[in-house]
Amino acid sequence: MSGDTIPTVLIGATGRMGINILRELPRFSGLELCGAVASEGSTAIGEDAAGRAGLPPIGVKLSAALPPLLSGAKLVIDFSSARAAPATLAACVAARVPLLLGTTGLARELAAPLAAAADSIALLIAPNTSPGLNLLLSLVSTAASRLPAGFDIEIVETHHRDKTDAPSGTALAIGEAAAEARGMALEDVAVYGRHGAAGARESGRIGFASVRGGDIVGEHEVHFLGQGERLMLRHSVSDRGVFARGALMAGQWLVSQGPGRYCMADVFIS
Repeated sequence: MSGDTIPTVLIGATGRMGINILRELPRFSGLELCGAVASEGSTAIGEDAAGRAGLPPIGVKLSAALPPLLSGAKLVIDFSSARAAPATLAACVAARVPLLLGTTGLARELAAPLAAAADSIALLIAPNTSPGLNLLLSLVSTAASRLPAGFDIEIVETHHRDKTDAPSGTALAIGEAAAEARGMALEDVAVYGRHGAAGARESGRIGFASVRGGDIVGEHEVHFLGQGERLMLRHSVSDRGVFARGALMAGQWLVSQGPGRYCMADVFIS
């Protein structure tokens, strides 16, 4: 391990995002993989992480246990599952290692532990690591704050058939940006899907619709619907490498930050 590189542990190394991160990692000379974690019971445990991703072996074996990998680590990147997030968070806090948490569908009960963790480590919560999508969040905030309150807001997200959470974490982040810009809490105005005799649309609500199918990486549309006009903002990803590169760039940035909670906007603004 070179003294000029950041020893990095990747959690979820055998998943879609994990494999793409491994493939993009050689482009980031400031980062070096020192540990890789797969889920317990995975048949890949013990295999070379890079080899599993179709790359030349690098001597880092896939493990099911995170804590033993943290003694020499300076960064953890997690794209595994929401159910593993509490244990990952606790381990990183105990080892004082910065954590980029890209897992979506986090439980509400994790809000307090996340806030407490930010007192000890640099913590970046990233429901979406695409530079373009994070610009979209800014555009949504601007539109929501400047358009008349009579404009209705609807968010439509589309993902591959294997995605397990809905709405997507990114769609929720978009909704939060819109609600905050209007001085509201998303939980007070969100409507998740409609069915049957739902009645007329209630003013001020933010609606969500989720589409699942095929191998679509990710699409998000935000509709601002007024009387006689409509503004639509749309972001589409066709290459998962976009997220991997964004995550690695954010990871490099996070290591130089002090304890606190950060988001992808902080990375691009800095």
